Amino acid sequence: MRVLVTGGAGFIGSYLVETLMARGDEVYILDDLSTGRFSNVERFENDPRFHCVVDDVAHEPVVDQLVQKVDVIYHLAAAVGVQLIVDEPVRTIETNIRGTEVILKHACRYRKHVLITSTSEVYGKSTQPKFKEDDDRIMGPTTKCRWAYAASKAIDEFLALAYWYEKRLPVVIVRLFNTVGPRQTGRYGMVVPRFVRQALQNEPLTIFGDGKQTRCFTYVGDVVPALIQLLECKRAQGEIFNIGSDEEVSIEEMARRVIKKTGSAGGLQYISYEKAYGEGFEDMQRRVPDTSKARELIGFAPKFNLDQILQAVVDYERKALGLEK
Repeated sequence: MRVLVTGGAGFIGSYLVETLMARGDEVYILDDLSTGRFSNVERFENDPRFHCVVDDVAHEPVVDQLVQKVDVIYHLAAAVGVQLIVDEPVRTIETNIRGTEVILKHACRYRKHVLITSTSEVYGKSTQPKFKEDDDRIMGPTTKCRWAYAASKAIDEFLALAYWYEKRLPVVIVRLFNTVGPRQTGRYGMVVPRFVRQALQNEPLTIFGDGKQTRCFTYVGDVVPALIQLLECKRAQGEIFNIGSDEEVSIEEMARRVIKKTGSAGGLQYISYEKAYGEGFEDMQRRVPDTSKARELIGFAPKFNLDQILQAVVDYERKALGLEK
């Protein structure tokens, strides 16, 4: 199969590329390397089945050429990370909406199957015990740019479903819940690699807010097979699926687990949201997915628990920092 992965040099994208290459597919990636890193996929550079195009996903002539060559498209390219969203809201909105618009337009022209990765952020400030795909969404005000990412990804979903309803483009939408693992960077606020690096360097683990907010972290090795299965499942077309873990943990508790695993002497440091992200920043107190829809359709069930995930990241970061014993 010939596959296009936008954002293929990014964290999740590079793991997807690895899996596709391992099963014998011909893989094209489109990535502007603004947040992705070529080193993530560099080992495939001399493989004739691997093709890397460094360009913007909104560059229509390039997208048109690539879409013609492939059978299916995984659209992962997006502005990601809370810090980037707060610092560069224009880039966030334009990248997410325009990029998806271009991919869907050309996928429709050539009738190519598409998977769009969305985010748990689209649920906004909902207080549901678990988020289901058809729950109502509660967004913060437009005066707080923190919600620009959630709103832009919601527009992506609306547009993708419009192509399905109106033009019968075979499209699948996946809402990801805090995907983590080795190679993820903490550069834009991703909490797990940031905590692990701080711990390994005996620095204080910086917790934003009171640390009582809870999340569910999913290993990238559990997420990638689910993306592939959903794109290749005919019954998934025109549908939205949560993909994530239901192992809920507070940020404070996760920081303590990182300290225990690394033997760090850095301790914890609490920083207000205002100091970290600016005045008026709002966050979601809980973010727990209901994954029954994906479980019933493709048998989705995460194999890795949080302790295993944290250990994998610790081992990777220890090696990256040259701290192996």
